[in-house]
Amino acid sequence: MICENGPDSFVCWANTMVDFRQIMMLPVVFGLGALAFAAAAYPQPRTREVIHRDDVSIEVIAEGSGPPIILLPSLGRDSEEFDPVAERIAAAGFRVLRPQPRGYGRSTGPMRNITLHDLARDVAAVMRHEDAIRRRNAPAILAGHAFGHFVAKMTAVDFPELVRAVILIGAAQKQPNPDVQRSVAIATDPAQPEAERLRHLKLVFFAPGNDPTMWLTGFHANVRAAEIVARDATPQREYWSAGTAPILDIQGANDPYRPKSSSNELVREFGAKRVSVVVIPHTAHAVIVEQPRAVADAIVRYAKSLPR
Repeated sequence: MICENGPDSFVCWANTMVDFRQIMMLPVVFGLGALAFAAAAYPQPRTREVIHRDDVSIEVIAEGSGPPIILLPSLGRDSEEFDPVAERIAAAGFRVLRPQPRGYGRSTGPMRNITLHDLARDVAAVMRHEDAIRRRNAPAILAGHAFGHFVAKMTAVDFPELVRAVILIGAAQKQPNPDVQRSVAIATDPAQPEAERLRHLKLVFFAPGNDPTMWLTGFHANVRAAEIVARDATPQREYWSAGTAPILDIQGANDPYRPKSSSNELVREFGAKRVSVVVIPHTAHAVIVEQPRAVADAIVRYAKSLPR
């Protein structure tokens, strides 16, 4: 494991490689580098549009230009939460797409009797629309936070030709602690008493010293209910592998959903050549809002390390 100090965070890396031959090729690709610099310096402004497939409409927030990265939000939450992460990734030279979940904003579609396969089709529709309007065929990196990682994995299984890699952010271990699952159920339920929700937010979502009150709001009961239906209706074996896509596993060092004993669980199952691990100190399950810069930097670093 390699740990790095940055201006805003401290990040540990494991099982990653840097191809220094790319550095030697800089003079050859100077022209491409200049284009990438221009894209980073003058990123495309943030836009919103609605795409349609069958009886589903998906609102998409988009910004930046370059290789596509898709961000998928946590249980019952929306993609607005990724604002600082998306901005930082786009500034690094990437096209960032954020589908809003069904039931939020202008995203609509069946909310009952659905599975993760249905939500994966929503993501695939976003990717195909992006390819069509940009007249290219560019597989995307999918980054899912908490519940979003289920959808990212499922999309990689069902649509492997559309997926370049999968990034898991705050993903649970294969056999989560039932007590932790109960805490998550209470913390994410807007109908529960605020004091009780706050107690469980402290237990699972936020590392000591981080402010859990920011997540007393932002959970959408209708979205949460539909996503629970989709998750529970899909056997784990159908999505767990994420197909054969490369995987980056971003973990909060204080996340009880991912105790230290399970930190290298995916590496042991799928191998170090396929799986890389990043552990971000002083974060828990809500790592995306606890350390947005560290998460964004980990995503960018990994995306730039992938074969072209």
